[in-house]
Amino acid sequence: MSMKWVMRAKEKGAKVIHVDPRYTRTSKISDKYVQIRPGTDIAFLNAIVQYILENDLYDKTFIISHTNAMYKTNKNFEFNEGVFSGYSDEERKYNTDFWAYELDAEGKPVKADSLDDPQTVFSGLKDFYKRYTMEVSSGITGIPVETIKEVADMVVNNRPGTIMYALGMTQHTVGVQNIRAFGVLQLLLGNIGRPGTGINALRGEPNVQGSTDFALLFNYLPGYLSYPNHNKPKLENWTASYGSFRAKFLIHLLKAWFGDEATAENDFCYGLLPKKNANENYSIYRIFETAMEKKMKFLYIMGQNPMVSSPNLSVVHEGLSGLDTLVVADLFMTETASFWEKPGCDPSTIDTEVFFLPAASFLEKEGSLSNSSRMVQWRYTGIDPVGEAKSDLDMIDLLFNKIRDLYKDSSEAKDEIIKKLSWNYPTEKKAEAVLREINGYNLKTGELLNGIGEIQADGSTAGGNWLYAGVYAGNENLSKRKDNKTDPSGLGLFPGFAWSWPGNMRVLYNRASCDVNGVPYDDEKKLIWWDEQTKKWMGYDVPDVPVATDGPDTPNGQKPFRMNGEGVGRLIANSYSDPDYVNQTARDASSVPADGPLPEFYEPVESPTSNVLHPKVQINPCLKYPRIESKQPIGTKEEFPYVLCTSSISEHWCAGTVTRNVPWLNELVKETYIEIPEKLATKLNVKNGEKVKVRSARGEIEVKTMVTHRLQTLNINNEEVTVVWMPYNWGFKGLSTAASTNLLTIDAGDPNTWIQETKACLVDVQKV
Repeated sequence: MSMKWVMRAKEKGAKVIHVDPRYTRTSKISDKYVQIRPGTDIAFLNAIVQYILENDLYDKTFIISHTNAMYKTNKNFEFNEGVFSGYSDEERKYNTDFWAYELDAEGKPVKADSLDDPQTVFSGLKDFYKRYTMEVSSGITGIPVETIKEVADMVVNNRPGTIMYALGMTQHTVGVQNIRAFGVLQLLLGNIGRPGTGINALRGEPNVQGSTDFALLFNYLPGYLSYPNHNKPKLENWTASYGSFRAKFLIHLLKAWFGDEATAENDFCYGLLPKKNANENYSIYRIFETAMEKKMKFLYIMGQNPMVSSPNLSVVHEGLSGLDTLVVADLFMTETASFWEKPGCDPSTIDTEVFFLPAASFLEKEGSLSNSSRMVQWRYTGIDPVGEAKSDLDMIDLLFNKIRDLYKDSSEAKDEIIKKLSWNYPTEKKAEAVLREINGYNLKTGELLNGIGEIQADGSTAGGNWLYAGVYAGNENLSKRKDNKTDPSGLGLFPGFAWSWPGNMRVLYNRASCDVNGVPYDDEKKLIWWDEQTKKWMGYDVPDVPVATDGPDTPNGQKPFRMNGEGVGRLIANSYSDPDYVNQTARDASSVPADGPLPEFYEPVESPTSNVLHPKVQINPCLKYPRIESKQPIGTKEEFPYVLCTSSISEHWCAGTVTRNVPWLNELVKETYIEIPEKLATKLNVKNGEKVKVRSARGEIEVKTMVTHRLQTLNINNEEVTVVWMPYNWGFKGLSTAASTNLLTIDAGDPNTWIQETKACLVDVQKV
């Protein structure tokens, strides 16, 4: 869906660079295709950053004004032999205080007089990146030096520029740091907050953004508020860690959940929330592992098919087999709902009781979707649900009301959360009622909120997600708006089409599109500006500033990255908390990556080579894997000599639950296959379409081959490395059944998000 806009940009003169382990349809339309070894993105990007720093190609005005480049670092900050200061080898974690700024007597960061001061963030940046020469990067990535140089020049000479990425960048044990590498690059080039810039995630499904906004992630509450841990038993403990600015939004959320039961005297029912163990991993992998360990008895799965989409499927299957009860809500009998029918499995050995709930399809339910650009759009019902199928919303509503009825007479403290929860949705137009609750109300007047600025910390407002305050302003569902004609900016903002959070802002960090005086860097493509006559920030977009009337001559007027404590972009990450809470406009807490303040290259867990930058620290030092030795073996290059990269394909969607039940899509691509380069095919004496056995440390499958020019053998550290590729969209149910690629993949996860490293693991390939 996004490619048509890339094509349109190209028609207007934009240069397109595509970096991918194999040549694809995107590569075909690009001006420059770059083949890279899976898992080495940081080495490639850091070489470009090093080139920019060495040759003074950065945007000096931008980094001085809008980043922490001039801030002085703590004198204890250093990087040595693969780890940053503050690392504990025993705990495999960092004490992030070692990355702190030097602070003045008021607790504010100290700024140097010059970028060249040896203690500045900028000097630390230059010292860190100097190891990443293009020659070193080439040896790690397999990309020729001249290609890295060509790409670096294209990026530097074609500003403004944007970066678009998907799971190819995130499904690694350094996934977060991959995106941090983008951040450092774009900040240096001044490519943030301006039209045509940014770092843009291309989601694989039209509501992934909406799902994460509403706490699909295991470590967040709605609106990306940190979920409370056991060491934060009271609201004051949570506030001390995450700040009063965010505590206001948590109280607002608790009032929506518990209504009149939530009062200041009882911590707004904060004590009723279950608390996570701060030392435990609650990711999807541990769900199945705890089921194997008999610590989890019941699992309810909707909108997901982990028996196809999760890595190391043997662990998933064993986990499901260890449950007492499994409930699956879906359109079709999926592999997850039918896990006991897996080929070779003996159902008589499985005691899990399985309930299947028929779910309505996307055509049969209404509600909002939030896309990659945070735009909230309303989707209407096309047809009524078929048979006994119900929408997700109706199922959850029905289920909770039944549960609450069962607990109504309970006197146990643990059941208070069910009894006190505010839950009373109408039978008709339920989705819009939920969106109004999400928008939020003024509890004194009963009126819907017009924006985030109306949210109060005293419990007088209530809403399901602070980010969405204003989506239902004026009692109008703004996600239904369809004005795609009116665009005063001429930049494609269309402010009257649907609604974007926060506050209908279309470009985040747009304060960075202006200089220190509030004057746009590019007057022909301006987004916002400071209006001296009205003494207010104005613009074609909603200004991304703390207070619209605080001008460039105030501290608030110089915070283009206002969600960071210091208000500027971070070249080196820092856990700084602003001590100034005046009018609660200061962001008094901000997070940092768990595995380092700068993106350092580490090899994947299964790698065909050693880490040439620091051989003693081969992989991400914060990684804890395997979690269960007997279930998570790690393959070596001696037994598994080829690098496997996996992904979805255009013809099928994710686990294939829907698309593999569409006959014409199955005609296009009917089964799992493996792409191998011609050189490997010759070595194995395999022709196109012939079967091979693909084996990893975790499992093996048989598939047909696609012998291709789209993959080439790479030269990695003076050794030949072969990359192969497979789609993961198949399983043993549906109209089209085939081998599951995720029987092979590894379930090692990024220590920040626990996303899996399914883009780089090791396999062997043999002719059948």
